[in-house]
Amino acid sequence: VVAFQNRNPIHRAHFELLKCAQRDVKDSILLVHPTCGPTQPGDIDGLVRIDTYEALRKETEQEFPMFRWAYLPYSMKMAGPREAIQHMIIRKNFGATHFIIGRDMAGTKSTITGDDFYGAYDAQETGKKFSSELGMTVNHYENMVYVGPEEGYVEESIAKGQGKKVAKLSGTEFRRLLRAGEDIPEWFAFKSVVDILRKAGDRAFC
Repeated sequence: VVAFQNRNPIHRAHFELLKCAQRDVKDSILLVHPTCGPTQPGDIDGLVRIDTYEALRKETEQEFPMFRWAYLPYSMKMAGPREAIQHMIIRKNFGATHFIIGRDMAGTKSTITGDDFYGAYDAQETGKKFSSELGMTVNHYENMVYVGPEEGYVEESIAKGQGKKVAKLSGTEFRRLLRAGEDIPEWFAFKSVVDILRKAGDRAFC
């Protein structure tokens, strides 16, 4: 059982990561297990997040019957590597044998400089360091980036090594487009998720 933790709506890059993890662990079940309690200002409200997860579950369940969806009533601490360990323990208690750790898991920024407080892959390294003691295997991945309709999403280092042009849309720009009612590219987000966020309006944001 491969577990995935998330605190945001699941967009295309997240879903590609889930598909990779499920392929990498033979005959696995993938537990999509996001936290739905308070996170940090500017994030999507927990109840609205659950609505997006349920919409995506229904949209993808026929093609991906090996995905199981459940929601954790947990408040994010934004404690980086230490919080990654806590999440590994929680998911082990839910029956998981593997745990996905992406870039800068549970990361936050300095309130003084605005710089990332933890290194991009500190959580991954800490998870791998304690994986044997915890009895959990860490599945670690880079950022998944979109390089066009033919190849879709690939890991960032592969795109860079092949000189691929990467399409980008920041979280800030995504929220601006959302609030302005402007088009959001299909390569970035599922339409079902966008529709729920737009319907929620300002109450979608903490």
